[in-house]
Parts: sequence; structure tokens; C-alpha cells
Amino acid sequence: MVEQPSPGTVTAVPLYREVHWRITRALAEGQWKPGEAIPSESRLAAEFKVSIGTIRRAIDELVAGRILVRQQGRGTFVATHTEDRTLFYFFHVVGKDGRREFPVSELLSFRRERAEAADEANLGVTRGSRVARVRNLLKLADKPVVLDDISVSTERFKRIDEETFRSREGTIYGLYQARYGVNVVRINERLSAAHPPPEIAAILGMRASQPALHIRRIAYTYNDSPVEYRLSWINTAEHEYLSDLWKTAAR
Repeated sequence: MVEQPSPGTVTAVPLYREVHWRITRALAEGQWKPGEAIPSESRLAAEFKVSIGTIRRAIDELVAGRILVRQQGRGTFVATHTEDRTLFYFFHVVGKDGRREFPVSELLSFRRERAEAADEANLGVTRGSRVARVRNLLKLADKPVVLDDISVSTERFKRIDEETFRSREGTIYGLYQARYGVNVVRINERLSAAHPPPEIAAILGMRASQPALHIRRIAYTYNDSPVEYRLSWINTAEHEYLSDLWKTAAR
């Protein structure tokens, strides 16, 4: 996370970092929408009263962080959650042969509950406020492979309901972006091997003694603000978790 300088104060933060923060703040405030082009480097340099080199370095970091996307000959655009972007940046389950496949999603349940201690820690919400819980199954080659238990704040995602999830077009992150203006820009994941509860093993078609990959994920929007907490179970009998950071960052 970029340190946010206080207005009117002298700071040791490099100038390009301040520009980085100002652009990120403008994105968070909706000044440029997903899919829209940001102003040219020369225009931003004039607006921020800095050199083009400083602007370019700040934009380079935002592109590396997959917040912005450069399109040769067209300009620099705010990243959008297309299926291709989701498949390469946020969905890391592949076949044992390395083959990537976009999953088929099936909504299993939706409910509203009061936030618990885990929600307070992972979503930054007040305990006792309302959260939505979504259980979603992902299939690959017609087989259940990933079970996601997703929690989001109903304060951030107002009027979110079961029909919203069930009838969405595209990915869940695409729904957040298109309907609520929330752009997921990074995720933090913790992975471990564990035996899933019997109910989850049954959904994934696993034996009781078969271990699975367990992932705890927090998704963040601009300025490292958490927007979603997700617990995932993955049947690794025919699939693996692939994280190719260099290749992903280079896209």
C-alpha cells in the first residue's frame, strides 16, 4: 500500500509515490470508471505539475499492480474484470497437465447474517452489522472442483440478494464492478492442506479420508480496502493450484 501523504506537509515520500496515491484516490472516487482511458501522461504531468518521467513511473507501478492496463497505440485504461483477466489473475486452478479452463458456476445458497469476529477482522466491518453469505460451486469439465464460501458487507454492496448472484452475467468480481462500482485490484491468499468437513467433501465428490486444498482469501479494492472474504475448498484429485507470478504480472 502506498503511504498517503498529508496535504500541506513536507514528506520524504518520493514524488512518483505521491502521484501514484493521487491517481489511486481519483480511481477510488470514481473519477475514471473501469474500461475508461485515463488522461495522457502529458496532461497528467501538467495537472500534477510534475515531469512526464514522474508520471510514467507512477503509471508503471499501477500497470504492474494490474490496476491500469496499457493498450499500444490507444492509451492507458482502468482495468476491467473480463473473463480472461479473471482466469489469469484471480483463478489459479488448472488441470494436472496445466490446462486452463473457465469454470461453470452454480449458486448453492445465499443468506444474510450478523457480522462475527472473523468478519470484523477480515472485512473491517462492525461486529453485529449485516453481511451476505454466499456458497458457490465451481465445476471444471462438468466435475465439482472448487467450493467457495463468500462473505461481503451489505453496507458496501447495498440490496445485494440471491437473484443478483444467480442472474449475473460474467464473474462475481465483474458483478462487483459493474453493479456496485467496486473494482477488486488484488487478493491475499493463505493456503493449507486439510480434510474438508463431510458436507463439503460430499459436495466435491471426495472420500472422507481425502485431503483438499484449503484457501483463505481476502479481496481488496483501491487503497487496500477489503471487500470480500472467501474460504475455498479445492478437490486436487485432478487439479492443481498454479501461481505464475512473473507471467501474470507481464500480461
